[in-house]
Amino acid sequence: MVDWHLIKEMKPPTSQEEWEAEFQKYQQFPEFKILNHDMTLVEFKFIWYMEYSHRMWGRVVGLAYILPAAYFWRKGWLNRGMKGRVLALCGLVCFQGLLGWYMVKSGLEEKPDSYDIPRVSQYRLAAHLGSALVLYCASLWTSLSLLLPQHKLPETRQLLWLRRFAGGTAGLVFLTALSGAFVAGLDAGLVYNSFPKMGESWIPEDLFTFSPILRNVFENPTMVQFDHRVLGITSVTAITVLYFLSQRIPLPRRTKTAAMTLLALAYTQVILGISTLLMYVPTPLAATHQSGSLALLSGALWFMNELRRVPK
Repeated sequence: MVDWHLIKEMKPPTSQEEWEAEFQKYQQFPEFKILNHDMTLVEFKFIWYMEYSHRMWGRVVGLAYILPAAYFWRKGWLNRGMKGRVLALCGLVCFQGLLGWYMVKSGLEEKPDSYDIPRVSQYRLAAHLGSALVLYCASLWTSLSLLLPQHKLPETRQLLWLRRFAGGTAGLVFLTALSGAFVAGLDAGLVYNSFPKMGESWIPEDLFTFSPILRNVFENPTMVQFDHRVLGITSVTAITVLYFLSQRIPLPRRTKTAAMTLLALAYTQVILGISTLLMYVPTPLAATHQSGSLALLSGALWFMNELRRVPK
């Protein structure tokens, strides 16, 4: 889909003429000219419906936020603090849709000075994913805070350090998930398909091939994969330490369950990540690994929520 309309595009092409017209629009862009020049109409319909499904699902998600929010607001069921959260969440939903089109648009632009295959900007992809993760985290945190009874934990020094460490670990998990957008955007999962080493060495020689050096962090596939590995290993290490720290403090059963769930999710995600790498990034496994990052982030937020301070 090479254009964006809030309402008009909800109706897909139905006749052969409409599909031909849609296909001809796609043929004007670099992705077809350089990458998919031998694509048939049947193959085009497949990728079109993939994008169409994603956009329609986004609209469903938007309505799932906005319509109930408007109803609850009208009924007077939201207190002042919740009204602020609801406005922020609905604003994030709308912003996410606009950011999605801004991302897609980057893959349609002519780049005469580039020798790379046509693809969306990894920066915009990361922004789109990051926005989605922020929306998800805010929604999950609000839901957990409303649905789960809060524990009255004694405010000891040990608990304070555990709470801070849990927050830092959740931030690390978020950053690791976000770095996955750069891996996907640059196909960085295909540059070194070995583990634990990258090829024959622990630190590959082509980490700093771009100039200035900072560009390597976001544009060099080797550095992007290296960073994702380091972040992933650091995350699972931090979660392991967090789990053992939680065992040294008397915590409620539900909180201990959250800690154990987080640990299990972390090691499952590591196995998925390594398997995805060694098998040259098959799409189903890569998608499962991406879903695993969301599950892991959910576990980290659940454990954080279990430790939240009781308001006075």
